[in-house]
Amino acid sequence: MKTFNLVAEPRTALGKKATKALRKEGLIPVVLNGGEVVELPYNGTVENGTKVVTLPGKKIADGKRAESNKAILATDLVVKMSDVRKLIYTPEIFVIDLSINGKVKKAVLKDIQFHPVTDEVLHIDLLEVYDNKPVVMEVPVKIEGHAAGVKAGGKLTLSMKKLKVKAIYTQMPERVIINVDNLELGQSLQVGALSYEGLELMNAKNAVVCAVQLTRAARGAQANAQK
Repeated sequence: MKTFNLVAEPRTALGKKATKALRKEGLIPVVLNGGEVVELPYNGTVENGTKVVTLPGKKIADGKRAESNKAILATDLVVKMSDVRKLIYTPEIFVIDLSINGKVKKAVLKDIQFHPVTDEVLHIDLLEVYDNKPVVMEVPVKIEGHAAGVKAGGKLTLSMKKLKVKAIYTQMPERVIINVDNLELGQSLQVGALSYEGLELMNAKNAVVCAVQLTRAARGAQANAQK
């Protein structure tokens, strides 16, 4: 993956009023998830903007959960909208070198919340990544080759433009390449038929990625051939 450099500042003023004021200044609230897992009660040092979030306890009878003794460190941040435009408005995926008070952490984009009417960016979730811990990301699909079914008069359709891929971030591809040379007329290619070394596809195995559909011309040619 390509690298995206981003500078963030810790955010200590929380709540709707503070968040609204940030957006007026062209700033976007961000939460960095995936931090260190710690034991409760936590007696360590908590930096500016960092909070201790209790993890759900184990399930017990009647759908209830036991009290948890573990938590995760998450960090509230703020970034400039002008600094993240090229990260948000692109089909590409990046690993982010996130600089916070001079310290650099590796992260990936997890989620973006947009305003339902204006499409204004309201909130960004980032996920901290590590060299030894797999992460799940949506990776763009790239079709290569010339399907046999298209040569026979069919039409190639792409049903899934992105696939959920689980991998160590250093092994995450920029594209999932799918060769369709052997895809015949009327055939489809499902997620379960795809495999890549070092990657795990998380979508349903019966989900159709692409297919060669019959066109009117192809149906006519088949009918004439059967006469």
